[in-house]
Amino acid sequence: MRENLQIIKRLYKSYTVKHYKKIIWAVFFSILVAGSTSSIAYLLDPAIEKIFIDQDVKLMYLIPIVIVVAFFCKGMSLYLAKVLMIHVSQELKADVQKDMMKSLISTDTKFIDKMHTGKFVSNLTLDVGLLVNLISTALLNIFKDTLSLIGLLSVMFFQNWKLSLIAIVMIPLATIVARVLGKRMTKATEQTMETSGIFTKRLIEIFKNHRIIKSFQTEEFENKRASIDIKNLKDKAIKMTEIFQRNTPIMETLTGVMIGILIFYSGILIQNDELEVNNFFSFLAAMMLAYQPVRSLAGLNIAVNQGISAAKRVLPVIDRVSDIKDKSNVGDLRINKADIGFKDVNFAYETTEKSALKNISLNMEGGRMTALIGLSGAGKSTILNLIPRFYDCNSGNISIDGKSIYEVSLFSLRKNISLVSQDTSLFDDTIKNNIRYANLNASDEEIYQSSKDSFAHEFIEKLPNGYETIIGENGVRLSGGEKQRVSIARAMLKKSPIILLDEATSSLDSETESKIQIAIKELTKNKTTVVIAHRLSTILNAHTIYIIEDGKILEKGTHESLLSDSKTYKNFYEKQIKKN
Repeated sequence: MRENLQIIKRLYKSYTVKHYKKIIWAVFFSILVAGSTSSIAYLLDPAIEKIFIDQDVKLMYLIPIVIVVAFFCKGMSLYLAKVLMIHVSQELKADVQKDMMKSLISTDTKFIDKMHTGKFVSNLTLDVGLLVNLISTALLNIFKDTLSLIGLLSVMFFQNWKLSLIAIVMIPLATIVARVLGKRMTKATEQTMETSGIFTKRLIEIFKNHRIIKSFQTEEFENKRASIDIKNLKDKAIKMTEIFQRNTPIMETLTGVMIGILIFYSGILIQNDELEVNNFFSFLAAMMLAYQPVRSLAGLNIAVNQGISAAKRVLPVIDRVSDIKDKSNVGDLRINKADIGFKDVNFAYETTEKSALKNISLNMEGGRMTALIGLSGAGKSTILNLIPRFYDCNSGNISIDGKSIYEVSLFSLRKNISLVSQDTSLFDDTIKNNIRYANLNASDEEIYQSSKDSFAHEFIEKLPNGYETIIGENGVRLSGGEKQRVSIARAMLKKSPIILLDEATSSLDSETESKIQIAIKELTKNKTTVVIAHRLSTILNAHTIYIIEDGKILEKGTHESLLSDSKTYKNFYEKQIKKN
């Protein structure tokens, strides 16, 4: 209970309070709704007495007009209150989603890597919807229905306090029902959200791997898996809806029993001259009108439980503090030669107990190319990922120009580094915007020059819309070589002194590779370059070559020295010769 109150308090301070003016206006219109609803019930008393019993001609015209005005005021007030809260709810939704996106964009790479995209999509859509419903819709109903119920109860007690005491027994009964259903609804909602996240994950994987699915002819297999997920989602949704709808027959039955008892007792009171017929009808109207707010307030417990359950999934994402962050009072990285040094660096990924790097010490001379070779899983990419602090080492130190990368700001560190990977990442946008991503203030001329230097300009000009061509999700409309050239053009545009090349030519044909080699030579000229490559053509001119094996440095040297002294490198070289 205390935890739930803390969540509601947090949501109020972080999101609701900034919209207090609109909420106050919504409360004002809710008061008008309550007053109008109560007046409608009350007006039945004089309507029956003066029109049907006393047959007062003047009031025969006046009372119907007043009733029409009361209904109009109720309708308009309800409309304005709901419109205001719709504005509040959509603004709240945008605020929560912005905070989630800000947190996700700035969070650690390791956090993103270990969570599936589907979970975040589910958090951003379904969970945020339930959370906003708690903040906005539930908030409006609390004011509107509580005030309406108070007003109608006042009419009921004014007409007959004995009948009113019988009628209000329904309120605690409805509350008990709502509390029981609320607990079951919370569990059902959590199960539905979890199943929805699994289905979203499946959907994303199908779209992402559709070529693999077609290649291995597993359409039927994926259809069966998706059908199971859809069936589970359907079953959970039905269960959740059934639990929610159980409120209806219980409340209807309670209302029927209550009306039956009241009619019976009213008959006794009328016979004993303790109650007039007009008073009874006014009381009955007030009680019938009170049914809606009672039912709404009874069901509010369900909405609150759903919202709090969603908040428990959303708020941890928003509140997550990145492990990789600036220390207090750090300065900017000042590049001199851009020497990179590793000193006794150890690192292990959280998903495995095996160490990826074991007491690594190496030096990468500024303005020169350093190559890393070794079998897959040796630790080469891990070394690259530690330089821009995508991950932080478990122990040891990494420095640039003698300054620890942990003692400078992340922004200044990454500003001086460009990465070109074999897994080219592009946006579903124009080619021009994909290249400009490295420098959002770059001119068109700078973009064109980077494209020419990377040999991308020649194929871009042949496209129907040139630089304005939309390339699809992750550049799906481009070939592997074309995507790589766009990636290199982007790195060139950044003009950073440190270049990280992660097997940048592995997916290219021989003709394209020869062009890319020239582009890479231009890209890395007089820059500190760390390159991972399986093709010797990329590293023949490297100043230093490190052979990495099982997270350790096995050997180092130049191409010539390793060729003569290293059996491992000589074997690597001979295999390359045979391939060519």
